[in-house]
Amino acid sequence: MSLISKLLPVGVLAALPATAMAQDAAAAAGASMGKGLAVIGGGLAVLGAGIGIGLIGKAATESMARQPEVAGKVQIAAIILAVFIEGATIFAVAAGFIA
Repeated sequence: MSLISKLLPVGVLAALPATAMAQDAAAAAGASMGKGLAVIGGGLAVLGAGIGIGLIGKAATESMARQPEVAGKVQIAAIILAVFIEGATIFAVAAGFIA
């Protein structure tokens, strides 16, 4: 038997842990990437909520300026709408942290 044929099984056995470690590293990188994307999604949800609440405030202010006598009703409706948007945003951010 030649020296290469004697050392070949040893080399294969030595390479197995490195292959397993590479697979673990790839799985960890995939999980890390998934968490990063979830956090980016949560950030986009917060950005969208900020824009939505800003538009609600803008529309409420314009409607109160046009008809001051309904200002109380408009304020209540705007606050309720903002609360619904914030609730949906909290769910999106929580899903991002759980992922």
